[in-house]
Amino acid sequence: MNAVQFYGQRDVRLEKVPLPDQVKAGWVRIAPKFCGICGTDLHEYLGGANLIPTPEHPHALTKESLPLTIGHEFSGVVEEVGEGVTHVKKGDRVCIQPTLWDGSCLSCKRGLVNCCDKNGFLGLSGWGGGMSEHTNAPSEAVKLLPDNVSLEVGALVEPLSVGWHAVNISPYRQGDSALVLGGGPIGLAVIQALISRGCKNIIVSEVAKRRREFAISFGAHHVVDPTVSDLVTEVKKLTENKGADVGFDCAGVQAALDPAFESLRARGTLVNVAVWEKRASINMKQIVFREKSYMGVATYTDGDFEAVIDAISTGKMSPEGMITKKIPMDKVADQGFKTLVEDKDSHVKILVDIDEFMMATVRLDQNAPNPDP
Repeated sequence: MNAVQFYGQRDVRLEKVPLPDQVKAGWVRIAPKFCGICGTDLHEYLGGANLIPTPEHPHALTKESLPLTIGHEFSGVVEEVGEGVTHVKKGDRVCIQPTLWDGSCLSCKRGLVNCCDKNGFLGLSGWGGGMSEHTNAPSEAVKLLPDNVSLEVGALVEPLSVGWHAVNISPYRQGDSALVLGGGPIGLAVIQALISRGCKNIIVSEVAKRRREFAISFGAHHVVDPTVSDLVTEVKKLTENKGADVGFDCAGVQAALDPAFESLRARGTLVNVAVWEKRASINMKQIVFREKSYMGVATYTDGDFEAVIDAISTGKMSPEGMITKKIPMDKVADQGFKTLVEDKDSHVKILVDIDEFMMATVRLDQNAPNPDP
């Protein structure tokens, strides 16, 4: 079968790989249909394997290392179910919660599988991924999509769940004001999660004009360009001089962190959603003398995917506009990663259309000249 393989820095290839293993008890075979290119994928592409395991350090659970199939934001159709699987059947439309965990560490026993000591992801750590014709997944990872949620939108459930989880475990309460740093895919996911909870004062700090426009289109009430206006001053103006009740850092850069802390009210909380590339420096005076809090969130836990699917199905979230481009699987490098490197601010989510590549391949085969009889 065909699959997109990650080899290393700026090196992804469409290759022929073996079909997944026979479906075992408690597992499901999926035919992926749409797969998003994630910011994490882009970080790995630009910087080389960081989260993706290398031959020197295979993943603790999968025992796999690069080259491996990528794609962890995906939807698809069930092809086969293993023994004991009853919540989905062949032909069902589904999306995948890609978290991998061992089930035996203290975090797992407490239900915090996202914090597992051996945490990993389908499509980043091995055991297949969404940029392929077929892949297997543990049954608990397979989430049924309602009839009114398309497969395209189904591929957005994973990044939306990151934003949902961040808001869900934050101290945000209805009536609070919220500051969101960064208007990329995760920042937009946080905005949508806040809107679904009735937030009436969402302030977004974003340097890119196109991303500020995206933020407004998804419900932000105010946007600030911190290179033009002083963020602290603007937030105070927009919160009756109180400061924001809660902040969500979806940027992960020092230049945003410092004013974010200053923009919070006393005993306000800054929630870190971003994956930082560099070590952060924190002004402890803001935490100590103003009793502010700084907390981290990691991806999602049980219930987050289901909550997002329900929010989409019932109209509380309408994320279709996040899809800014669809490409076939054989164009992932040139039209996917290269586009995000050169024009990231113009895009929210590029989806890889698995069927488009397959249909194009069939058309080429049909148009090929017949051999002489």
